[in-house]
Amino acid sequence: SGMDCIEVGGFYPENKVRNSSVIFLASFHNNDAILSQFHVLIMLLESFIQDLTIVLPFLSMGTMERVTKEGQVATAGTIARLFSNLPPCGKPARVMIYDVHTLQNRFYLYGHALASLHSTIPLLLKVIGKPGETVDAIAFPDEGAMKRFKELFIEFPLVVCAKVRDGDTRKVTIQEGDVKNLRVMVVDDLVRSGGTLYECAKVLKTAGATHVSAFCAHAAFGQDSWKQFTAGGKKSGVIEMFYLTNSVPTVTSKLYGVEPFVVLDLTETIMNDL
Repeated sequence: SGMDCIEVGGFYPENKVRNSSVIFLASFHNNDAILSQFHVLIMLLESFIQDLTIVLPFLSMGTMERVTKEGQVATAGTIARLFSNLPPCGKPARVMIYDVHTLQNRFYLYGHALASLHSTIPLLLKVIGKPGETVDAIAFPDEGAMKRFKELFIEFPLVVCAKVRDGDTRKVTIQEGDVKNLRVMVVDDLVRSGGTLYECAKVLKTAGATHVSAFCAHAAFGQDSWKQFTAGGKKSGVIEMFYLTNSVPTVTSKLYGVEPFVVLDLTETIMNDL
């Protein structure tokens, strides 16, 4: 029939779920997966558990928190309503989200589920070290990324890029900072096609950066667009190391050992944040 037939372990022959604290690792990578997971969440909350923590590293609809014309659906709002109206279990379910695209998304959750916001940047800092060790400066592709992340890179010189209109086209320029003779890392929350990151990296190299790397918390590449950054691809050779986390495992499972990508494992970060 195409309908889910779901069975969750831990109930038979001995019920180990009742009166327990439950951690649910969620992945909202498509609509079918989302609905299936809400089926399970409702069942768990009606199984007399003590409390529920939902670990949702990537809120995939986080960019759809508003509409610009009638008829569009703000899917971030509808998902928040589904979370907020889950059955109660004595206290609100905790929904852990990493590097959410727009911070106001946290306030869309209310009642029976509340957002707990976290960042992948501490994991990145463990990899790149102090300023001058492997990276000399941090660049942001736009002002939004700068506002979101600047407080996490207080020891690094910061560079801000932006898209400006040039006739009928828009091009990326450096708005703040100097990158001459520096190793620069471009940081953003998510990547879909990678076009903006690529244009930003080209501008940084033109301005004198000796090495350009990139980090995105969420590898939301569509239609295998990540292949453009690999050898022979249209965007290859500009970003020399491209760091990602495994918050979107359906994508990053394909990227292990594929240059220029380096996939950082979030497991320890999540364990520490619980």
